[in-house]
Amino acid sequence: MDIQLITISELSQKLGGRSKASIYRDIQSGTLPRPVKLSGSVYWDRSEIDTRIKSLLEKQSQP
Repeated sequence: MDIQLITISELSQKLGGRSKASIYRDIQSGTLPRPVKLSGSVYWDRSEIDTRIKSLLEKQSQP
């Protein structure tokens, strides 16, 4: 299993330039998964983020 981690900057880009404050609000509300802390930095699992985004897009496209 190959896990690819992304930084908050990469996550922000993936979300269309969303601010760090907005990303952390999304984490608190459960919209985005919590990050993993490694050596004082935070990272997200790319596949988990992709799955969450896909799920959100599917919910929006439903009537």
